[in-house]
Amino acid sequence: MIRPAVTLAFIALAILAAAAGCTDTEPERTVLTVIPAGSLLHPLEEIEAAFENQHPDIDVRIEGHGSIQAVRQVTDLRRDIDVVAVADASLIPDMMYIPMTEGGENYTDWYAPFAGNEIVIAYTDRSTGAEEITSENWYRVLARPDVRVGFSNPMLDACGYRALMVTALAEEHYGEPGLFETIIGNAFDPPLTPTHADGITTITLPERIRPADEKVVIRDGSIYLLSLLDAGGIDYAFEYRSVAEEHGLRWIDLPPEINLGSAELADDYQKVHVTLGFQRFRSIGSERIGQPIVYAITMPRNAPYPDEARMFVDFVLTAFHERRAGWPTPIE
Repeated sequence: MIRPAVTLAFIALAILAAAAGCTDTEPERTVLTVIPAGSLLHPLEEIEAAFENQHPDIDVRIEGHGSIQAVRQVTDLRRDIDVVAVADASLIPDMMYIPMTEGGENYTDWYAPFAGNEIVIAYTDRSTGAEEITSENWYRVLARPDVRVGFSNPMLDACGYRALMVTALAEEHYGEPGLFETIIGNAFDPPLTPTHADGITTITLPERIRPADEKVVIRDGSIYLLSLLDAGGIDYAFEYRSVAEEHGLRWIDLPPEINLGSAELADDYQKVHVTLGFQRFRSIGSERIGQPIVYAITMPRNAPYPDEARMFVDFVLTAFHERRAGWPTPIE
């Protein structure tokens, strides 16, 4: 007679053997870690599916962050990342063209620009003033005390410091002194007050940026404002046009003189600077200068899977050769 304990042992061994057999038949996949700016999440998820369809042995893992935070995953947190894609190309040389170790090689020495965008004012049918806002009066609507405005944290995300730049450019473009303080600056503690010297407007941020009331709301990344818009937590958000389009929002197009979307107006955009108060940025340059929006992609020098990462980068660049709804605009 077979004892129950022996029978159970045989069953357990059979299960383990079957599991081992199944494992042996499944090919091991290379896990590729990709860190993009949040405004690239939608296009990169589509690209991921197409890439994995062609390369079933590669598992692309995408993790979105604000552009500054995306770079810091490599430079500060020292994570093993294969590909980084940001919404501000200048962040790569500023933050990654530095040695990984004292006297060592840089985190990277190259990047590939691949797309552009522009800043718009996104809103919904329920937003206060939605029935009256236009591309001519948007700044007056946002200046109203009962209107709540959102943008991303400029310490973490390119769209955040671009929201500040756009508002400062609007003050000059519309000839409305004090417009920046009315829409944004006075809603913070301490207030954000631009300075003007030699034709340059500079907005200096404190170490910690804190809204003083409910007039302004900030989030770590611009895509995190979308749920607030949907829920009525804010009335308007500074967003990239591609994000507003992809999420089916209403939006106001801004004049090219202020929307950071025109290469021909680069000299005008450079008249606004934002100085980040975060102490760690001092060693890599804390000043962000207004310029046309350009997305860029790179591979850290210590990418765990450089061959596969290069394949994915090439795949992304090829995918952005054509204009697609809800994607940043391809550039030459």
